Amino acid sequence: MRVLIVGCGYVGLPLGAALAALGNEVFGLRRAPWGAAGPGAVGIKPLAGDITRPEDLARLPAGYDWVVNCVSSSGGSPEEYRSIYVQGTRNLVEWLAARPPGKFVYTSSTAVYGQDDGSVVDESAPTEPLAATARVIVEAEEVLLEAVRQKGFPAIIARLAGIYGPGRGHWFKQFSSGQAPIQGEGGRILNMIHRDDVVGVLIAVLEKGRPGQIYNAVDDEPVTQLGCFQWLSAVPGRPLPPPMRQAPGTSRKRGLANKRVSNRKLKTELGYTFKYPTFRQGYVADAK
Repeated sequence: MRVLIVGCGYVGLPLGAALAALGNEVFGLRRAPWGAAGPGAVGIKPLAGDITRPEDLARLPAGYDWVVNCVSSSGGSPEEYRSIYVQGTRNLVEWLAARPPGKFVYTSSTAVYGQDDGSVVDESAPTEPLAATARVIVEAEEVLLEAVRQKGFPAIIARLAGIYGPGRGHWFKQFSSGQAPIQGEGGRILNMIHRDDVVGVLIAVLEKGRPGQIYNAVDDEPVTQLGCFQWLSAVPGRPLPPPMRQAPGTSRKRGLANKRVSNRKLKTELGYTFKYPTFRQGYVADAK
């Protein structure tokens, strides 16, 4: 397959390397400089461009069997999100319209689920988040779903949970630095996935996913913040972080969701088997 990875960063680089190792011709597009080493060692052909600039896309080679958009925002404002995710997605769809790929996979986020009652959510659940940035991600999904409905564009959406892995993992880094106070009673549920499994899931979606479908990419065990920290404190022998008291309703006001994201569709429809079914296996593997 001739593959384009849009956004060759923390996820895109290992994804491109894995696809190249499988014998595919892989191109990697990124806005930031590739660096001195470049992507050659992992078999990715480097491209430079900004998806918010249609003129940049127009200069790129065309004709791909698979396209994966795993671009990320360099800033945290809703305006930055909208530029990268919404307008950038529109630009990609328009650029690819003349020669559509066989599949276009977009890495969305489980942040689109705003449920805060601890309920189990699957791909059919309402996407009504309170957080402004999460609402922008919903907009980007709608751009693709509309393209599927109106133009038959072969988009597939993978909603990624919180990614952890080598050098990354918000809660693990916070805990290790001693800057992770327990929120309230520690009952907020964390949904996570290891970077290696993100790569595996995206390959499974490319190979077996159906255009127009949405798949949750999350491991087998949503865990409470307290449960996560209790396990982490037992492994290195560190004490639990102190509780952080907050007024009733604060989480809702801040747009903090609290839900258990289901991966049933991913496992039953695509047959995906996790390398790290829970954060425990992933954390231990990364610590070696």
